[in-house]
Amino acid sequence: MIDIKIEMVEYKAYLLLEKRLSANTIEAYIRDCTSFIEFISVPLEEVTLEHIEQYVTSIYDAGKISSTQARMLSGVKSFFTYLYIYEKIETLPTELAATPKVARKIPSYLSLKEVEELIASIDLSGALGHRNRAIVELLYGCGLRVSELVELKISDLFFDDGYIRVVGKGDKQRLVPIGKHAIDSIGHYREQRRNMPVVKKHQELLFLNRRGGCISRVMIFLIVKELAVKAGITKKISPHTLRHTFASHLIQGGADVRAVQQMLGHESIATTEIYIHIEGTQRRESVEKLFDITHCKIVAKL
Repeated sequence: MIDIKIEMVEYKAYLLLEKRLSANTIEAYIRDCTSFIEFISVPLEEVTLEHIEQYVTSIYDAGKISSTQARMLSGVKSFFTYLYIYEKIETLPTELAATPKVARKIPSYLSLKEVEELIASIDLSGALGHRNRAIVELLYGCGLRVSELVELKISDLFFDDGYIRVVGKGDKQRLVPIGKHAIDSIGHYREQRRNMPVVKKHQELLFLNRRGGCISRVMIFLIVKELAVKAGITKKISPHTLRHTFASHLIQGGADVRAVQQMLGHESIATTEIYIHIEGTQRRESVEKLFDITHCKIVAKL
């Protein structure tokens, strides 16, 4: 019989070392597996498709939204795939389990004018202002995730070649082009950084907090939120909104979706294609607006 405690430890190591998933993703997968194991009343070797479907029904009945259902099932599927690969079970009970359909939500993003207003709201009278501008310029100009931004090192900057090295999900590295505005902002910040306190173990990190330590993801969120208020932007935005804005503006400017996928570090092209839908929605709305205006003019002449 499978020893669940031992398998959970080894499964966690598998996710970390072989799948190279982030700590947050691993934690979610372990939590979902634990939830499933607590639900079933049979040994793991005896789990069937029917047990999986009963579990999915239970989380549906509990009022979980479709995206949460899909994520929880994904965690269970991953666990049983691991057991099957390492021959702990003879059949894969999750193979035919249907994943709940999740409606794809078109992400919110800023207009170019709103980005300019956000940047213009930054007070550049001190070192932290220059840091905050460099942060915004990188989030928007390179489409970085917050986790990628806080872990960015000075040695990851290759300004002479026009790119930065980014370590994304699963420790996968990618090269992202960087523009003049971002380069200039980082340059001004680094000049100011010389007069800031720096904790020795964090001296290689590009962005530091006011005490010279590693800046937190929460702090990045607060910086963007406060700047949005100062700029008079009423949309609910976060650092990830700037990543959406980066991708949306590239697609609208005619960039190849494959190139955008590589810059964003998306594993699947389907994730990047959502930005094509944004552009399509905008075009449709423009056509509808034009039709309404034209229709009104025609009616007025009758």
